Amino acid sequence: VLHGAVDRLRPVLMTALVASLGFVPMAVATSAGAEVQRPLASVVIGGLVTSTFLTLFVLPILYRAVAQWEAKRVD
Repeated sequence: VLHGAVDRLRPVLMTALVASLGFVPMAVATSAGAEVQRPLASVVIGGLVTSTFLTLFVLPILYRAVAQWEAKRVD
């Protein structure tokens, strides 16, 4: 689990970073229609940060916990 998480760290971070940076101009826009774009961009950026955290930390922890529980159940 640890090796897999380390292997996926860079690709997941790069993907989330590029997507988040793509929404920054939308998040700081002041032109016409910005009152709709800014909240949308904020929500998307927040979702990307949250999903990145879940993918890199929570999911491997849950996977390991389930694997340990299953190993105890079999023994």
